[in-house]
Amino acid sequence: MTQPGESIKRIKDKLGPNLTIMGHHYQNDSIIQHVDLKGDSLELARKVSDISSKHIVFCGVYFMAESAALLAGPDQSVHTPSADAKCVMSEMAPVGLVERVLDKVLSTGRRIIPLTYVNSSAAVKAVCGRNNGAVCTSANADRMLEWALAQGEGVLFLPDRNLALNTAAKLSVKGLVLDIRSGGDRIDPRVCEKYPLLVWPGCCATHFRFRASHIRDIRKNDPGAKIIVHPECPPEVVELADDSGSTSKIIKYCDQAEAGSTVYVGTELNLVLRLAKEQKDRIRVRPLLKSICSNMAKTDEPRLAGLLEAISGRGEAEPVRVPEDTAENARLALARMLEACS
Repeated sequence: MTQPGESIKRIKDKLGPNLTIMGHHYQNDSIIQHVDLKGDSLELARKVSDISSKHIVFCGVYFMAESAALLAGPDQSVHTPSADAKCVMSEMAPVGLVERVLDKVLSTGRRIIPLTYVNSSAAVKAVCGRNNGAVCTSANADRMLEWALAQGEGVLFLPDRNLALNTAAKLSVKGLVLDIRSGGDRIDPRVCEKYPLLVWPGCCATHFRFRASHIRDIRKNDPGAKIIVHPECPPEVVELADDSGSTSKIIKYCDQAEAGSTVYVGTELNLVLRLAKEQKDRIRVRPLLKSICSNMAKTDEPRLAGLLEAISGRGEAEPVRVPEDTAENARLALARMLEACS
């Protein structure tokens, strides 16, 4: 019986330049070994327009495949092995509630620019696009928040509370975390006027698990170690760490760490284990906590092999589709980000 890994390699050889497989850093090594391009959300978004393949397969969570579909050409199809791999954070900002809250904070006539983290649905990105807003990633959140603040009188940052507050702290910007319960009825627009930054209260379940106590324990038991965490971690964790940043920055931090040193990393476990393996002859990389994204884990070799079999003609491969009215405005939000960060 043919193993999934063998099927993947065979179909990749068969399709050749007509297939490009992209994978986020949080994918397991069993998937990363098959990808043509890997990176964080910003890196991968920038690379889509350079891909000429007819078929693009995105290994990650669903909003990432949606973003790739928005940026792909009209003759390209984007697929994901796991359409059920949702993002908990993304689903904390349903588009109907986002529209209602935005209307409420705009009701005083104040010019509010919506800025959504890439971890959001195409529909939410479209709301930002229609309302002069944009998208950001963890790698460019500070630059995009500065951009958004320059466009209006305030910013609605969604859906990640922690990334918003950590970025605001870097820029010394005052923020208010909104109470979106009761459909946003608890929000007082007059109170909102006192703050340049309005923060949606969502979070990443994977990074929410990290605690300040984890860092204090390391400082006590391994005082010479360095600690870097992702900015989706709670602010008190970021404040105690030696540094914070996107997955690409975390990789660079480990690359540049002093030989013989120990680095604890606070992010999804697959990336930490990969770094530990890659750096084992130079430094020691340890997880701050073993935290796994269960949705990222839904993409495995059997699912990837099954999708590639369908793409190659042995079944039906349903591409990721975004309604054109949504896609147009979502592309606008993404384009503003890519232009501002070019």
